[in-house]
Amino acid sequence: MADHSFVYAVARIRSMETKLFSESEIEQLLACKTYGNCVSFLTERGWGSSGQALDADCILKCESGKTWEAIKELNVDMSVFDILSFQNLYHNLKAAIKETCTGSPGANIYFSNTSVPKEEMIRIVREKDFKSLPEHMQEAADEALETMLQTRDGQLCDIIIDRALLENIRRTGDVSKEAVIRSYASIIVTLADIRIAVRAAKAGKNRQFLERALSPCDALNLDRLIQAAVSGVETVCTYLREEGFSDAVDCLKKSNSAFERWGDNRIIYTIQPQKYQSFSAGPLLAYVLARENEIKTVRMILTGKQNELSEDAIRERVRVMYV
Repeated sequence: MADHSFVYAVARIRSMETKLFSESEIEQLLACKTYGNCVSFLTERGWGSSGQALDADCILKCESGKTWEAIKELNVDMSVFDILSFQNLYHNLKAAIKETCTGSPGANIYFSNTSVPKEEMIRIVREKDFKSLPEHMQEAADEALETMLQTRDGQLCDIIIDRALLENIRRTGDVSKEAVIRSYASIIVTLADIRIAVRAAKAGKNRQFLERALSPCDALNLDRLIQAAVSGVETVCTYLREEGFSDAVDCLKKSNSAFERWGDNRIIYTIQPQKYQSFSAGPLLAYVLARENEIKTVRMILTGKQNELSEDAIRERVRVMYV
């Protein structure tokens, strides 16, 4: 059903979309000979802010901030974007648990602008005050902390929290009235399961590990995926081809960078139909994802230029653009 309350916001988004980098502009950035040339290219197109140091991290952080400032100015229900915040929030939970258990402040990276601030997350974990967390995190937080305290197994701690994250994303998609949120949740969980299965197969992980790490999704049969992963990477590839993921297998056989690029591109392909919607929150969510993808791609190019990687090596990491 069309929601006319989004008409004004979507009209604004359409205007903002015209400023997103196209494939040709990414090609121009790739063609820049040096890191400095790349920075100049970006600043000439309005990236960063006046008076700011010509530093990639500062410029990209500024652009991310601009995205959310623009979204907030639309005066829409911000809960639409909750699903995009879960990954950073759960990451901070992992960081706080590891900091608490190792006693090494500063050893872990935290994301800012999460619904539970860094210092509050650390306090919650230290005091085991898990009822102060969102309900969807409480059980996993308790289990992960106890596991870390008893075993000092950081990987197992990660598995517990990552599985809870995927299940929360899936639940959020299941109950959402927005088609784009349902589609986004589905592809995120599917991609995560594929990545977990591939990495587990390469590392020779057992069935118990896979059963704990993988989250149910509509696109994959977990029993068959687990059996394939236990049998090895080639068996995983065979199963993925049977399920219609031949492009993933082709990229996996090429390189890890190509495989990661494939996953990110699938997200963009999933949200691209929102360019033709006008009466829902879909175009707003799609715009934020498009901007994050754009910033991520620019970061990869800048890092490649800074480290004097070959053009082919950088190009392999470049994501498809939304526009």
